[in-house]
Amino acid sequence: MPAAGEHEVGLSVAAAPAGWGIGGLASKGAGGAVCRLSPGQLARLRAALDKGPAVHGWAEDQRWTLQRVTTLIGRLFHVRYSLRGTSYLLHRIGFTPQVPAHRAAERDEAAIAAWREVTWVKLRG
Repeated sequence: MPAAGEHEVGLSVAAAPAGWGIGGLASKGAGGAVCRLSPGQLARLRAALDKGPAVHGWAEDQRWTLQRVTTLIGRLFHVRYSLRGTSYLLHRIGFTPQVPAHRAAERDEAAIAAWREVTWVKLRG
């Protein structure tokens, strides 16, 4: 009997269903969708990405975008991925996002060096 002012709390633990056996409640690994590409297809994708976008018809610049990789996967394996799914897939095979250095095409390194030597020195004092 609980003391005055206390409440009795009843707890029970349900047994695992009969067919589960030992380890029936053990984890079966991470949840989520299973990769739709086989290990061999992932190796082919990696090789295709290493060749660069120009080999696959994108000659205007040499950057892989998620849209381009998604299109390439569709062309090679006839499998559709969302952009988010493509991002997860690329991460799984070891590719990381790269942010290009944005520099003006008209950048004049000599003028920049001269400005740093003369104007910047004057401004700093």
